[in-house]
Amino acid sequence: MTATIEPAEPAADASAPRPGAATRSGRGGWFTPLLRRLHFFAGLLVGPFILVAAVSGALYAVTPTLEKAVYAHELTAASDAAGVPLAAQIEAAEAYLGDGSTPVAVRPAPEAGATTRVMFADETLPESTTRAIFVDPATTEIRGDLPAYGTSGALPLRHWISDLHRSLHLGDVGRWYSELAASWLGIVALAGLGLWIGRFVRSRRGRRDLLRPNRRHTGYRRLSGWHSAVGIWVVLGAVFLSATGITWSTFAGAHVSDLRAAVGEGTPALTTSLDGAATAGGEHAGHAGHGGAASSPTGAANPATFDAVLAIAQRVNVNSGDIEIKPPAAAGKAWVVQEIHRSFPTEVDAVAIDGSSMQVTDRIDFADFPLLAKLSRWGIDLHMGTMFGLANQLVLLALALGIAALVVLGYAMWWKRRPTRGLATAPARGVLGRAPWWGIAAVLVVAIAIGLFLPLVGYTLAAFVVIDVLLGWRARARSDAGARVRPGADAS
Repeated sequence: MTATIEPAEPAADASAPRPGAATRSGRGGWFTPLLRRLHFFAGLLVGPFILVAAVSGALYAVTPTLEKAVYAHELTAASDAAGVPLAAQIEAAEAYLGDGSTPVAVRPAPEAGATTRVMFADETLPESTTRAIFVDPATTEIRGDLPAYGTSGALPLRHWISDLHRSLHLGDVGRWYSELAASWLGIVALAGLGLWIGRFVRSRRGRRDLLRPNRRHTGYRRLSGWHSAVGIWVVLGAVFLSATGITWSTFAGAHVSDLRAAVGEGTPALTTSLDGAATAGGEHAGHAGHGGAASSPTGAANPATFDAVLAIAQRVNVNSGDIEIKPPAAAGKAWVVQEIHRSFPTEVDAVAIDGSSMQVTDRIDFADFPLLAKLSRWGIDLHMGTMFGLANQLVLLALALGIAALVVLGYAMWWKRRPTRGLATAPARGVLGRAPWWGIAAVLVVAIAIGLFLPLVGYTLAAFVVIDVLLGWRARARSDAGARVRPGADAS
């Protein structure tokens, strides 16, 4: 269903009516041809962006597992014995650095046999990146020293692949590519679903071929069969990836956040300011680069205080193994202890503690999140492959490869049916000319709404219209020129 290139029409004879003339006067439906034309142009022009996003996404899907294998030494302790207090582990990390630095965050070992991460600010590292020192909690042996990115704590391999998928390592400009791909993916998938349903309803004998490829078919029919069969099995996943991917985007993502805030379904923010001001946490930080703790606390953070605030948080609402402790980043700020467990069941409770009085000043509990905030959290974790571990990652891998295959199949279908010269002819234009007034109005309203909510879709859709008009003008000019030349040719 994704990025399909519809079959080309036979090359038009010079004596044939101008493109669109028969369509306007002919009978038949208008909605299916409109979907087909949208599918053609979107697949032809946006398909490459979707292909790159799908291939890089397939690679990203398995990075949580790859990370565990590549960085096994840093992530694994030499012993699974009981750990010493956090203070001793932090002191070992500070002694290893030897420059008087104090940690900006600490992630205690989540389970026996895992290491503790003591994270420091480092001005030589990119924004939202900390220097993580991996400490054996039982022996305080230093197991590794690596940069860690964002709230997900992604290590270099996963961060590099994530940035490739998100921006092609081109910074903010590169993020436009991923937003374009995510925005159009759902539209093209839904248009393809509409075309598939139309074929399924019209077909009686070939319905089974729409669910699985018919191996007896050859040539174009074989490609089309594979496209239809693969597409119907991945269409819902494609729409899901599109919807969740949009939440990370620059322009459309801001609209999503504004809409959730307007209906009172935003993600709750923990108040970390001791004067009552709230500080929002970035739920997309693991993939999009927001919310990384990379600023040094005001004054030295006493290592023993980490044990104290953790004990308080565990009595309040922090009861998972995956947690992060942050000392105050500035004067007048509270300590923050938060759960960072992204697998099911989701555990992202957090508590703010006044380091002077050791009193709890604020707390948030995932159980109290609004429904849309919960759905957003779950959607993001599913998209990142962390919700259900390896099973989640394998499903994402298969889905991403399926989407990539659909793009390739779409271009192969176009190549099979291309004219001898030039580009494949798009499905007949002018379908809106035979639509009822309410159909035209509905199409315009939907197009404007989508363009406003998904700006990059609006810009490219306008470009499609311009290209379509220019192609129509060229076709009419050629047809008129042929009509003028033909009488003289017949007379000779």
